[in-house]
Amino acid sequence: MTIRPDLIAVWSNLKARTLNTKTMREWLDDLRIATAFLTRLPMPHPDGARPESFARAQRLFPLVGAGIGAAIGLFCLLLRAIGVPDLAAAALALGGGALLTGALHEDGLADVADGFGGGRDPAAKLEIMRDSRLGTYGALALVVSFAVKLAALAALPNGLVVQSLIAAHALGRGVLPWIAISLPYARKDGLAANAGRPDGGIAAVAAGITLVIALLALPFSTALLAAIAAGASALIMALLAKRQIGGQTGDVLGGAEQVAETAILVLLAARLG
Repeated sequence: MTIRPDLIAVWSNLKARTLNTKTMREWLDDLRIATAFLTRLPMPHPDGARPESFARAQRLFPLVGAGIGAAIGLFCLLLRAIGVPDLAAAALALGGGALLTGALHEDGLADVADGFGGGRDPAAKLEIMRDSRLGTYGALALVVSFAVKLAALAALPNGLVVQSLIAAHALGRGVLPWIAISLPYARKDGLAANAGRPDGGIAAVAAGITLVIALLALPFSTALLAAIAAGASALIMALLAKRQIGGQTGDVLGGAEQVAETAILVLLAARLG
């Protein structure tokens, strides 16, 4: 029996379209999952989403981060435009950003500071990190982080506020998949372990998207320095977490994002402010 060439061509085209449709649907599902996780925006849950779906969605963390940064930056510019002083505008914009994200990463930073600062051993540190109450170390970490970001954002000129925040938020979230694949889980339960681990391909895609966003938002040399700052911050947090608790948790990832974001804003304020 001979299969007609025209039928083979039709089947090939149909198969290619099906694969393209599936790929597009996966990217859209990833965008919805990443947006729902990183923000308080109501998003429809994709059908059939599994833990590995969340792991794959981490490739779009930097894209969602760029959107968060753009929203904060535009709000800051609006406040400045109506006469709000730069320092007050920066404080209100940062507060608005915390409302948009549900202070997800700030909560991680506070828990990491409390656990690493107050626990005697890894088990005690993990127990403190699980406690929802805010301790002295956590409060200090939040105050210092907010004050530094506040001063850096207030120092940026109007023409660079949005671009700087886009880059900082994209880079801060773009390093998270690399930490996730580099560290073992510090505990078998918890957000990080239940969410699933991305693979090297996902982390590479996230890194590529992050670098493109940074290069589009910032001058070339500044974008490279910001990327180096993000990578150095992630490395420091990963080494610290490995030493303190033996691996990663969701709080470690959140704390790493905040450290990277803060470091980048300070760098940008120093170079561009």
